[in-house]
Amino acid sequence: MNHNIEYLDWGLVEYNEAWAKQDKIFTDTINKKMDGRPTENYLVFCEHPHVYTLGKSGDKQNMLLNQIQLQAKSAIFVHSNRGGDITYHGPGQVVGYPIFDLDNFEVGLKQYIFRIEEAIIQTLSSYNIQATRLEGSTGVWIDVETPGCRKICAIGVRSSHFVTMHGFALNVNTQLEYFNYINPCGFIDKGVTSMEKELGNKVDMNELKVRLRKSIEQQFV
Repeated sequence: MNHNIEYLDWGLVEYNEAWAKQDKIFTDTINKKMDGRPTENYLVFCEHPHVYTLGKSGDKQNMLLNQIQLQAKSAIFVHSNRGGDITYHGPGQVVGYPIFDLDNFEVGLKQYIFRIEEAIIQTLSSYNIQATRLEGSTGVWIDVETPGCRKICAIGVRSSHFVTMHGFALNVNTQLEYFNYINPCGFIDKGVTSMEKELGNKVDMNELKVRLRKSIEQQFV
């Protein structure tokens, strides 16, 4: 079993380009696994230009803009093959794509998602942001017991043969107004926030990536 995780930072990259690059690694990993060869694990961080993505079981009615309005916002819409409903990706957000062979870590998909959530919760705690899970929903949330419940990190995963792709989107210095044009993750009664909004100042993205990467690696030793 290979516990090593190779880190890749793709910088600012179009969503569809990143999807294609992910899919190649994902497919190659599955092929190796099916051939009985050792597999690698990859952790990709990147940012995307403005894009709304809808999961394979999502409701398109949660996209509140038409094509012309999307163009006016310099955004695109993509129907993805990940799990989950609709979400937004944009500059100032750390998007993470762990392409892991879960058999390398002896975990199932449910435990994998739990560990990713835990890594994000621990990273936020290092910034004195207290976050947790919301029962019945994936992702990381703040003030879940109050009317001010708000999501700070969305999670949507695809897996095949216990190999994962897609992943999470952590709002760091994100332009939150872009969430006003969707029902985020299908919710109409909950808010969205960012680290910048919670802290009252911008967060150093490079420092955040270092902490987040370390926290994820600690969950998969």
